[in-house]
Parts: sequence; structure tokens; C-alpha cells
Amino acid sequence: MRNKEVVELRGLVGVSQSELARKVGVSDGRVVRAWERGERFPSRESAEALLAASKAQPFRDKRKEHKFRFVDLFAGIGGIRLPFQKLGGQCVFTSEWDKFAQKTYAANFGEIPSGDITAIAAADVPDHDVLLAGFPCQAFSQAGLRQGFSDTRGTMFFEIQRILAEKRPAAFLLENVRQLQGHDKGRTLKTILDVLEGRSSADIPDDVPMSIAARKSLSRKLDYEVVPLVLNARDFGVPQNRIRIYLVGFDRKRFPDFDRDAFTTSIKREPKKFLGEVLEENSTVDEKYTLSQKLFSGHERRKQEHLLKGNGFGFSLFSNKSEYCNTISARYYKDGSEILIDQSDIGRLPRKLTPRECARIQGFPEEFELVCSDNQTYKQFGNSVSVPVIQAIAKQMIRILLKQ
Repeated sequence: MRNKEVVELRGLVGVSQSELARKVGVSDGRVVRAWERGERFPSRESAEALLAASKAQPFRDKRKEHKFRFVDLFAGIGGIRLPFQKLGGQCVFTSEWDKFAQKTYAANFGEIPSGDITAIAAADVPDHDVLLAGFPCQAFSQAGLRQGFSDTRGTMFFEIQRILAEKRPAAFLLENVRQLQGHDKGRTLKTILDVLEGRSSADIPDDVPMSIAARKSLSRKLDYEVVPLVLNARDFGVPQNRIRIYLVGFDRKRFPDFDRDAFTTSIKREPKKFLGEVLEENSTVDEKYTLSQKLFSGHERRKQEHLLKGNGFGFSLFSNKSEYCNTISARYYKDGSEILIDQSDIGRLPRKLTPRECARIQGFPEEFELVCSDNQTYKQFGNSVSVPVIQAIAKQMIRILLKQ
């Protein structure tokens, strides 16, 4: 086994040199480092262990036959991919620029996502039936500056547009924050819908920042029937108040009888799940997740200051009796203020959610691997999707796709 193969295998597993050493049963990370540099070569037993470790990802797709092909753009940790793969799809291309999200993605799917989508030619993206993209939301979210298309993260939509124009998949699913609806008095969403539906009103000002390739592709009119769905995760068996907008599109030429209203009503809700069903017992949670007195006192002081000003900002406390919690955000790692768990039953100050609890609150399977630091994992789940919502949408999309 050559050094490059060792590097590639470790990338697929998504672990450090020391972690890989433990997985394959060698003394420490220095041995793996020597393999990767070509200074030493793995023994036959170590090579077999390396290959076994690279195939251990819980969601590696080993099927030989698939019902459809899809691409996973702005993939994050793969929350949108999970339901589409489960429904018989083959992921033929994925893109994600964040190195920590790439690590989690590789550890679960056995694939290292391609990097910056702006550097990838649309022609190099494999042909596919469905395009999936949870494109960056910071430009439209309440937590961000809500700059929309004036923020380069907001213009990532046009990278999706250029791939749609080149590849013309039968359908797509795009996800973003619900603030996209009202941004710039609704004009931002209208522009997006105009582009996707191929209307002549989709004139994009020259000062909107985007890649040259994306700008050129705007002349190639799309022709999709688009259904905007505003859905709350708590209506899909997830104990989290998380409202997002989902744009579902079908090619008009291939689906001339597509019924928008019928599709909207076909999305099936799930029974409620209470927060206590996904929380761990406080007595079993590592004390490192409990807030220090200094941090909690700061939370209490800021909440009191907000109350005096007449607004409702401040930390939010939940327990295992709560019906649901607030939205997990990408900033949760900072202080956990939006979701603190009461620990008065064991005489402790409130605590933050554990990373595994975050995974459950987002509806990820229990076997989903968490391989990054707590802070990075909090960011990843804050940026991710509610898997059961995607599952409900995906079921109806694939039902229509396979009937064509």
C-alpha cells in the first residue's frame, strides 16, 4: 500500500492520524504519519485494517442498483442526502467547502466532498435527476446582517442556477431560512423564483456579485414549476421550533401535469415528539456541559436588562417536560443561550445540549457519526436541516419522479 493510498483512506474515514492509529491497532499517530510520508509501509495486517476502517462508514452506499441519481450541493454534513439515498437514490457528486463538515461527511458516507462550488465547472458535474442544495442562509437570516444578494453568500444561489442551466435535472430541492420570504420586501425571493421559472422579469443588476460562469448562464432560461413550502420541523416529529423555506421544482416539459396544490397537500406531517424523548438523563451528562456560575450569571444579567427594555431577548430554559425547544443555530457553541436545559433535579446550574442531543433534535439517525470537536459539531447541526422534514418532501418528490 503506497503513501498516497494511506492519505486517501484516512480522508475517507475522516479522522486524525492518532485516531486512525487507534482504529487499526498500531502504537500511535507517528506510525500513520510515517506511512503517509512513504518512510514506512503498512504490514499486510495493517493494510487490511486500513481498508476495513475505510469501509466502516454507517451510510456508505454499497448498492449496485439505484432508482435515480442526485447531486448534493452545499452539502454540510449530509442531512439532505440521507433521505434521498434511503429512498433509492445514488449520490453522484457532492460539494462542501468547510473542512470540518467534510470530515463529518466522509466519516458517515465514505466520500470526501469536492470543495468550493464556484471553482467547479458545471459541465464537470455528472448528469443527475435531482439537484439538492441547502445554499448558504447567513445573508438572509435574522442572526446575520440580512444583506441578501449584496452578500457573496447570498449569491451562491446563482451557482445553483448555472448547474441547473447546464444539466437540466428533472427536479430540485433547495432549502433556506424562512427570512428569505420577506427579505428586501419579498424582492429577493421573487428574483429567485423568476430565475427558476424562466420569467423574463428575472433581470439581475450588474452590481450583484457572482462568478463569470454564473453571470453567463443567466441567458439560458430555466423552465421549472416551483412550489415554495414553509414548514416547521416540530410538525414532523422533531421537538424543535425550526421554520424553513423549501423550494421544490419540477421540469415543466417532463412534468406538464404537475399539480402544485396537490403536491403541497401531499406532504405528510408526523406525530409530535416531546423534548424529553431525545434528552439524556441529567445525571448521566458530563459536567463539562454545565454552565459555570460566571457564564450563567451573565445570562441572567442580560435577560434582566432586556426585560427592563421591554423585549423578550435572553436565554431560554427547557426541561424534559418541554414540548419543544428553540431553533438550534450555528452560534450555539458560543454560549448555548437559545437552548439551556434545566438541571434543578440534580442541584446543578443549567447545561448546554450535548452534541448527540443536537443530532437527535435535528432528526439524525442514532448511528450518525460525530467526529469533530463539540464546537464544530454544534456549528454543523446548527447549519444543517431537519432530516424528517426532508424525508417527507423527498417521498413525494420521488413518487412523482419515478412515475414519469
